[in-house]
Amino acid sequence: MADYVLKYADSRGQIHQQVASADSEKEVRERFSQQGFLIYSIKLRATAPSARLLPGRHKKINLEKFLIFNQQFVTLIRAGLPILKSLDLLSERLVDPKLGPYIKSVRDEVRNGTLLSEAFRQQGVFPKIYVTSVMAGEKSGSLTEVLDRYIGYQKVSLAVKKKVIVSLMYPCVLLGLVILLMTFLVTYVVPTFASLYSSMQAKLPAMTMALIAVGQAARTYIVAFAGFLAVGIPLFRWWSQRDSARVKIDRVKMWLPIAGEIWLKYQVAQLSRILSTLLTGGIPLVQAMDTAADSLNTPLLRTAVERAGKGVREGQPLSSSLHASKIFPDLAVDMIEVGESTGALPTMLNSVAEFFEDDVNTRMTATLSLIEPAIMIFMGAFVAFVLISLYLPIFSLVDTMH
Repeated sequence: MADYVLKYADSRGQIHQQVASADSEKEVRERFSQQGFLIYSIKLRATAPSARLLPGRHKKINLEKFLIFNQQFVTLIRAGLPILKSLDLLSERLVDPKLGPYIKSVRDEVRNGTLLSEAFRQQGVFPKIYVTSVMAGEKSGSLTEVLDRYIGYQKVSLAVKKKVIVSLMYPCVLLGLVILLMTFLVTYVVPTFASLYSSMQAKLPAMTMALIAVGQAARTYIVAFAGFLAVGIPLFRWWSQRDSARVKIDRVKMWLPIAGEIWLKYQVAQLSRILSTLLTGGIPLVQAMDTAADSLNTPLLRTAVERAGKGVREGQPLSSSLHASKIFPDLAVDMIEVGESTGALPTMLNSVAEFFEDDVNTRMTATLSLIEPAIMIFMGAFVAFVLISLYLPIFSLVDTMH
């Protein structure tokens, strides 16, 4: 069975184009002719083997390099080049070689008469918000303006993600060094002193005996613990890929003190910016809700947005539909309600995104400024405890000798 690109007119004279699967061109022609359509052309849809046989076909693309492609794409179109010629030029000059086969496949689909948005959708690797934005640009005749809005959204989104990652990097490195230091002290230094004291048959203080017991147990079971981690981490990663598991993980994230609130506000900011971008581009609210739900990486919020979209489809306001989920912050719901009542929902959603992004940055900065000294104090206290426990018997022996 092959795919055919079909161009036809309906009973009202409107021209349509779609992809149909059949065993032959004759079968496609008979099927649509029996439905009363006037067939203009039927072409076998070309395939791009280099793209379709790519091992990482279902993997995500590099969004930063895809952003560069879109900036170049918009520049070429604005300069007056046709879309097909722009794709021809860019497919050979991409910053990301892994993106090349997909863009070439898009170019081949467009050359065979497929709409640009449909060509991007067929690749299965491009964000749904991007495909929907391109479709809106095609329908409104303002493709460059819509792509400009997508580029602006992606720039802000990537900037926020980078800021969050950079903020977390130092505490994570510091925590890793602390864990390594504790492991070295407990598994190597403490057992060494334990063997020394055992040969001297010295009477040890309670804190020293407790530390030595911990060190000996750690040295005995460290291999078993490493094996447990080697097996447990892959198993946890496999389990966390399931939607039911991801929902449970999301609920745990939400109930974490301080971190849960920061995580939720970050997700709400992302959702608000996606909706604002789509609505500004002319996408209807219901379709924008569906696209936004698919763009979220958190199943818990995705389910909440899908239910809210169902409420909007039934005629309920967006604010009340989001409030019914009992997940979204009241402030965000109130701001959206104001945007709906004033007819400025896209602008208000953008304001919600900016407000919560600033709040996330402020709270993360404040939290990390407390976490870093707390880690240092804990590390200092632990090292001091180890040193006192190990050297206290030596001082006692020296006093005995005198």
